[in-house]
Amino acid sequence: MSLEQDEIADIEQVLTTRPPETVFAELRERFPDLSLTRCDASDIDTETPFREYGRFSLYLVDSADHCWRLTDDPSRATGLVVAERKALS
Repeated sequence: MSLEQDEIADIEQVLTTRPPETVFAELRERFPDLSLTRCDASDIDTETPFREYGRFSLYLVDSADHCWRLTDDPSRATGLVVAERKALS
């Protein structure tokens, strides 16, 4: 599997226009072939995100060689990690 530019644009749309409480369900529905991991931004803050969208950071996962690792190459992406930052009060 790989992510095409139009799919990245769709992910961006979800992350920037949907209420935070619906983001993960919508991503699962729209991209059933991608693994999806949700975490708090503080759990992965030592890594550089593929892209950042307001409250969310997006990381791409490459598990093609049977070892899970982050990648910045959409053509190698087999999954997503979406890290959510806490809302500022």
